[in-house]
Amino acid sequence: MSKTTLQQLSDLGQSAWLDYIDRPLLETGKLQKLIDQGLCGMTSNPSIFNQAISNSADYDKKILQGKEAGLSTFEIYDALTIKDIQDACDIFKPTFEATKRLDGYVSLEINPQIANDTEASIREGKRLFIRVDRPNVMIKVPATEAGFPVIEELIASEMNVNVTLIFSLEQYVKTVEAYFRGLKRLDDCDGDMDEVRSVASVFVSRVDTMIDKMLTDKNLQGRAAVANCQVINEKFKELFSGKEFKPLAQAGANIQRVLWGSTSTKNPEYSDIKYVTELITQNTVNTIPEPTLNAFLDHGKISEALTGDPAEAQKLFAELRGLNIDIDQVCAKLLEEGVVAFDKAFVSLSEAIQRKAEQLAAK
Repeated sequence: MSKTTLQQLSDLGQSAWLDYIDRPLLETGKLQKLIDQGLCGMTSNPSIFNQAISNSADYDKKILQGKEAGLSTFEIYDALTIKDIQDACDIFKPTFEATKRLDGYVSLEINPQIANDTEASIREGKRLFIRVDRPNVMIKVPATEAGFPVIEELIASEMNVNVTLIFSLEQYVKTVEAYFRGLKRLDDCDGDMDEVRSVASVFVSRVDTMIDKMLTDKNLQGRAAVANCQVINEKFKELFSGKEFKPLAQAGANIQRVLWGSTSTKNPEYSDIKYVTELITQNTVNTIPEPTLNAFLDHGKISEALTGDPAEAQKLFAELRGLNIDIDQVCAKLLEEGVVAFDKAFVSLSEAIQRKAEQLAAK
């Protein structure tokens, strides 16, 4: 029997995860079918949960039960999301075991409303990891100045971490540094470093969306995002083959794989699988929205990408700077917008749960 594109992708060294979650996916066997086709993990975020819960009746029964039990809006949200994550973790457990902990992870984000409060985020990250109570849950922490100490502390506490909202090379380097610090602390306490896994989630398509709007030269459009990924991927290779990681690896530490996120195509003039096919490379993950995943299963072709000269990426950035477009400034703006967007999605979701709870209780 011939292999699916996702299975071929795994053979090459890249894991495909699904960037979506909802009850029907978990309850109808649809997720298991995707796993059978080669899906290796799953990510969620406040926007995804907002879409799943606010725009359907799938969670109404549980919302009403929570309301009748006297739970607060946050407690209802907490119960709904944790249950989804637990069920997804259970479905992915065979993948987790078969891949010896490489894959089979499901990510849950810390409440974005406390993103700027390091201590509160640490407490919440630990609470979520303990509440979910599954070895294959990953706690999502944003790659911000407030977030880097959270990453370090959770890793040092032997908890899996998905570092999210990475746009720039600088953010990526700080993410790896936080990971290394956490591993060193874990090693100092005689913790089991092999138990800990982490990914660094680099957001992709939004870079092109922002930069393309500033360009009139079509030859430059649609190139910056993948170039940015190439630069980050080269830095990944450098850092994880370097002298700082070597003793950690000898003590059992795992590499922190780069995960490509935000990989749906926003521009209809581009291939609908542009940010999948152009980012195929070893020791990485691509978390893919369902429509893009289906498109890739249908007509994706597997071949190693990011093979060009990294100097070409720097040449492109220099060309963009000549047009007053600075990649670092673009990334900083995108990070700012990303933090706000997740916060807004969380507020919107909370309001929807409260509204639904009141309406259902009044019936």
